[in-house]
Amino acid sequence: MQTNPCTKTSEVRMSLTPPARTRKTKGAKMSTPSTINRRWRVKTAGALALATAVLATFAIGQETGTLRKPNILLIYADDLGWGDVGYQSDGRFLTPNIDRLAREGVVFSNSYSCGANCAPSRASILSGGYTARHGLLGNGTDRGPKNHQRLVPIPTKRHLEASFVTMAEALKEAGYATAHFGKWHVASRDPGTHPSGQGFDVAYHAFSDSTGGGALKGEGVAGWESLTDRKGPPNDPSGVYTMTDKAVEFMASNRNRPFFVYLAHYAIHAGARNARPESRQLVAERGKAANISDLYIANTYDFDDSVGKLLGKLRELELEDNTLVVFTSDNGASRDQSLDPVPLSGRKGAFYEGGIRVPLIVRWPGVTQAGATCSTPVSQVDFYPTFLAAAGVPVPTGTQLDGVSLLPALKQPDGGLNRASIFWHFPGYIDNPNRARDPVFGSRPISVIRKGDWKLHLHHEEWALDGGRAALATNNAVELYNLKDDIGEHKNLALENTAKRDELLDDLLKWIADIKAPIPTEKNPAYDPNAKP
Repeated sequence: MQTNPCTKTSEVRMSLTPPARTRKTKGAKMSTPSTINRRWRVKTAGALALATAVLATFAIGQETGTLRKPNILLIYADDLGWGDVGYQSDGRFLTPNIDRLAREGVVFSNSYSCGANCAPSRASILSGGYTARHGLLGNGTDRGPKNHQRLVPIPTKRHLEASFVTMAEALKEAGYATAHFGKWHVASRDPGTHPSGQGFDVAYHAFSDSTGGGALKGEGVAGWESLTDRKGPPNDPSGVYTMTDKAVEFMASNRNRPFFVYLAHYAIHAGARNARPESRQLVAERGKAANISDLYIANTYDFDDSVGKLLGKLRELELEDNTLVVFTSDNGASRDQSLDPVPLSGRKGAFYEGGIRVPLIVRWPGVTQAGATCSTPVSQVDFYPTFLAAAGVPVPTGTQLDGVSLLPALKQPDGGLNRASIFWHFPGYIDNPNRARDPVFGSRPISVIRKGDWKLHLHHEEWALDGGRAALATNNAVELYNLKDDIGEHKNLALENTAKRDELLDDLLKWIADIKAPIPTEKNPAYDPNAKP
């Protein structure tokens, strides 16, 4: 068990009244009301016991004296880098509302997304499984010049299969009103893959269509959204206020019952990046001084302002004390946002820290320790079990969750989380290079493990084609870093600390076998070893 070193420091109208609940059965696109009574099970008695204790503690002092499930609010940024918030940016970014949330909650300084780009991270949050489990491995796995790809990449799914029971479905079954606002990015044309088919009573969004047919219109899609341009209306250039207003309306309409809101902004993604003129003027000099795009800083400022309005409305509705708030991002910053993600290395699309380490704040008044910082590594697959444990809801029958509940870290910051390692898997190619190791791709086929302070990268091209384990001394198939001493992953220790390398490599290979992660091994006939970058 790892210890947890935490230290104090044209719009479509929507009905905001949730419809009658329905459940889906495994393998079916959508269920009928006859499946509502499907049996559920508890994954671990300990998690629910802790949740009961937490809820009982929280209930003390409530006028009714009754135990009410907490509301859950997940605020999800798009491409917001780990260091691109005020409390982690040495003042380069203006995010006073997010900074206040950090002071009021627990900051997880070693928090990770499940993928190095958008879709896989979102599929993992909703399903509670690693990418190798749900098969949405990336925003494509065959991106970049073919003649530089040594292996034939493993194809990725383009949507989260309807058969997965999402966290929204599990909470809905327990009586929660559920809503999704903003970016979805895990749908096909099958309605069972849309928010309404995955447990959300209300949705307001645009879809990415894996068949290439353009944005799918339907439930609550804003008239100003499309697949290629998700900037907001004239008075809200990045759409952050529009999405926030929709979330506020839903919370107000459901204030007398527990609700789950998944607010997935399009900002700060390049396709939605925009800002109010007054915000750009405010940060113009700051951007020049930090060598960062003033548009990116201004968009982040507007995003933060929308977060402030959202949290302010929680207080106004007298819901703040009974709402678990989570703020994070889907991956690291993209290469066009700033020149250097110091102190991290790499960017969106890479599995170095700059591509997958993301900001994370959790606030639950009466439960979290205000101002605490937890350095234990955590992953977004932890959200699903955390939300269910907080609500006292069992894990759906047959659902395999790869994360652990974070409640011990919220309630007892000095306690341990029952997980030894975190894993990533990407058996393909992403263009846009962002690390000196590779002048062509942001990432090539790779699997990664983080265990304690240590992180190991396994590069499948060198592993499969250049001698594998027997040739580790020369093939550069493995990189090993001690992140406590080297957060920027500059000093590869694979040949210096072979004992630690072999320990992590064995763990990673076992995980790959256990989860049946697809590994590319076929040589690419189009590969040209003499091709220039």
